Amino acid sequence: MLQSLRRYPVWASFSMLGVTLLLCWGLNAFFPVTIAVLLLLQLAVAIVALQSGPSLAVPISLVAALSFNFLFTAPRFSLQMSDVTDVINLVVFMLVAGVTSYIAHFYRQQRDELEQTRLRNSILLSVSHDLRTPLATIIGTLTTLQAYMNKLSHTERNELLDSATQESHRLHHYIENLLQATKLQHGSLVINKNAENIIDVINVSVSRCHEPERVKITSTESPTVPVSRALIEQALFNIIDNALRYSPANTIVTIHVYSQSNSIYIDIKDQGEGIPLKHAHKIFDLFYTTHEDKKSDSGSGLGLAVANGVIRAHQGRIELAHSEIGCLMRIRLPVDGGE
Repeated sequence: MLQSLRRYPVWASFSMLGVTLLLCWGLNAFFPVTIAVLLLLQLAVAIVALQSGPSLAVPISLVAALSFNFLFTAPRFSLQMSDVTDVINLVVFMLVAGVTSYIAHFYRQQRDELEQTRLRNSILLSVSHDLRTPLATIIGTLTTLQAYMNKLSHTERNELLDSATQESHRLHHYIENLLQATKLQHGSLVINKNAENIIDVINVSVSRCHEPERVKITSTESPTVPVSRALIEQALFNIIDNALRYSPANTIVTIHVYSQSNSIYIDIKDQGEGIPLKHAHKIFDLFYTTHEDKKSDSGSGLGLAVANGVIRAHQGRIELAHSEIGCLMRIRLPVDGGE
């Protein structure tokens, strides 16, 4: 019911009030205690106010006060407020709605500000670490190349250039993820969908990885899905790159594509150690990493969070599926675009 209040506030609010009135009617039939009915109705008003705000809580409080007067105060089944108590009850209902709405609004505002502060601190910490490492490598490599150009062999020069190029790609990947993560957090990610062959999209994502030869793609069909190609490519690259990074060298990462129930499923499976149960519910959180298993080249905790946000923005779902060996990430994308 609380989740419905957030998704369908008007319908859920009046439904809650209706259920509460039925409960009060039954309670009053066996235990005619007016104060208990009054408290239950005020509790319903407070819950609506906490979840939906004053624009809906005030009308609900008015309906609740009038219903209490009509059903539970003498003379019954008439809207008469000749008694001072009736007027006080109406005022109390309105006050409960107003004060509770204000407290809820203040709490949500403080929570959002705290979350924004936490996000800014996380971004600053991540930038200070994850930008510094590739930049230091690039600067060091190019400085060495410049200082000893004439003393280095052709092979050594190529190795230095390859190292700088790899770190440049790593830096670009990080900045792209950071940009998408920021857009997702602020709700400014724009989704422009076009019908795309999902196998082609996967192939492009794989080609961007550092060891594409270790990825094996299997599919009995070549389905077309309405997606934003650039965003889905980035999401798939994040997951595939993560699978390659955390699986043993020379092992294969398999990608299996299949259709089921008007959806396209993409299973990405590696042969690594898998994800411990204590981390399973947090792996899609922004900047979350499993520190004890972290390698020197491990990510910043952005990749899976961005992938999750992008796929959800396409009305899809990503989940950690059960696997006896390694880690299995299952992606579902609706064939109709979630419409």
